[in-house]
Amino acid sequence: MRVQRDLADSYDEELELELHDRDLDPESLLPQPARSAQEKENRRQYFHELFRLQAELVKLQDWVVHTGHKVVILFEGRDAAGKGGVIKRIAQRLNPRVCRVAALPAPNNRERTQWHFQRNVSHLPAAGEIVLFDRSWYNRAGVERVMGFCTEQQYDEFFDTVPEFERMLVRSGIQLIKYWFSISDEEQNARFLSRIHDPLKQWKLSPMDLESRRRWEEYTRAKEIMLERTHIPEARWWVVQGVDKKRARLNCIHHLLGQMPYVEALSP
Repeated sequence: MRVQRDLADSYDEELELELHDRDLDPESLLPQPARSAQEKENRRQYFHELFRLQAELVKLQDWVVHTGHKVVILFEGRDAAGKGGVIKRIAQRLNPRVCRVAALPAPNNRERTQWHFQRNVSHLPAAGEIVLFDRSWYNRAGVERVMGFCTEQQYDEFFDTVPEFERMLVRSGIQLIKYWFSISDEEQNARFLSRIHDPLKQWKLSPMDLESRRRWEEYTRAKEIMLERTHIPEARWWVVQGVDKKRARLNCIHHLLGQMPYVEALSP
């Protein structure tokens, strides 16, 4: 009986995570009408595959610890493209001492005078660790460029430096994996509107996010330049289509698992 209750509690936690933008009526916060039979089946299949992949992530974690592997995974992309949801589900069942998330705030006055990569370096993994960067040093190629937070000289210096910086990481024994989350203009607008009207999601919107809507084309040009100039053999970019959130989560985790030759670690 205790085991059954624990399983039920765990499933309820999953349901809370799965409340997405259109599950709640912003006016009443009451659930919308029940899903159709097909929607229920799709949801069942999604959970089944998610749990299977998360079990594989646990095996991957054990292999990383056992072998002393070092992994850095960068998550970049459009606002509201689903990066946070994927990061949450990757880290959800892993040991936070092994797999940790680095989500750095905007640099303070002192950090702005440092070498651009300096504050990221302290978050790099030691042997047997995985670090998930929720945005990274690539802020310079995106938001800093579009919003005018860096000079032309700093922007050019970034592209001159970042390929060698990443090669240095790889030569040091770190496996570097980079994901870009793509989303359509229409879908991003719909998600922003949903967040504006949903009191449970309003905290996710900042003035910077809203400004990004106005500068969609500028961000597109900055993204294209970034991908072209930093897609190197040692650290390739992988594009995740984020319009379908659930499919994006499953695809990204599945691809991530395929990037490492992990095996189920044997007990000592």
